[in-house]
Amino acid sequence: MIMNYQLLTLITAIAYFNFGIINDDIDPGTSATAFINSLTAEQKEQGVLALEDSRRLDWHFFPSSMFDREGVSLAELNGGQKELLYAHLRNSLSASGYERVHKIMGLEAVLREMGQDPEFRDPEKYFVAFYGHPEKDNIWAWSFEGHHISLNFTVAGDKVAFTPKFWGANPAEVRLGSRKGERVLGREEDYGFSLLNSFGEKHKNKAIFSDQTFGDIVTMVLDKVDPSVPQGLSMQEMSEDQQKLLRKIIDQYLVDMPEAIAKWRKGKLEKESTADIYFGWAGSVVKGKPHYYRIQGKTFMIEFDNSQNEANHIHTVWRDFDGDFGRDLIKEHYQKDH
Repeated sequence: MIMNYQLLTLITAIAYFNFGIINDDIDPGTSATAFINSLTAEQKEQGVLALEDSRRLDWHFFPSSMFDREGVSLAELNGGQKELLYAHLRNSLSASGYERVHKIMGLEAVLREMGQDPEFRDPEKYFVAFYGHPEKDNIWAWSFEGHHISLNFTVAGDKVAFTPKFWGANPAEVRLGSRKGERVLGREEDYGFSLLNSFGEKHKNKAIFSDQTFGDIVTMVLDKVDPSVPQGLSMQEMSEDQQKLLRKIIDQYLVDMPEAIAKWRKGKLEKESTADIYFGWAGSVVKGKPHYYRIQGKTFMIEFDNSQNEANHIHTVWRDFDGDFGRDLIKEHYQKDH
């Protein structure tokens, strides 16, 4: 039986109220351990793997019906286990990040409401997997994945890496039904257009490096991304106000992380020269037609694409060239230990 969207929204709201409001001082390792300890032996075999397991690097944002995922699905958890998982998610994200998880998952119900296959569009087909054990290991990792969500955390001591981090939204703008007008990734899109339209003709032409999009994010689901030749306009060439707006866009991709993690990542970012950070645009300069932008520095790349479904289907990703899946943290940790 298909659950209607109003009922799913109510259930999500109850879950957010009951499970999301927890003590902000709780360490994510503690909430992760509580969740792991709630699993059955069979669920632990599925969902608690070795840090070295190659599947940790095998990430995707396709619907789970199209891509087999490791871990335990929401559908396999009982009410108490879901409560503990939501508590762990809330500990690992900011309040807005936690809310965004539920909004994106809820878009599966919007697609059902629009008449799409209910088996394919299933908000219970989101999976959690742990690599290593937070109670026993100095380094451990975990992921939460499903359609249009891929969160990959690596914990080494008191440091946390959060990339690859993927958010998507289909529809990007809900045009029918009870959520009409909602845009889950609207700020990412609006801020990009605002920066592009702030440029004069010369700088705008330089920022636009292609009149066509690529149909999706370019880095896709590679487990490691190497820096490409920067394209577009460098931050150094922008006015002070435009530089502030570019930082505002970058901050929007960090706002879903807890303050301490976002602050640590921004600290790394601020060490980069403005001459090394580029903003590049591809595709149409008009909303409602396919468009794409990229922000690239020495250590990271952000991609935004809205090309599919008549430019109403957004994919966004943050990649760290040396830090995806915590590679830099793991290396640093072992260097200090040995």
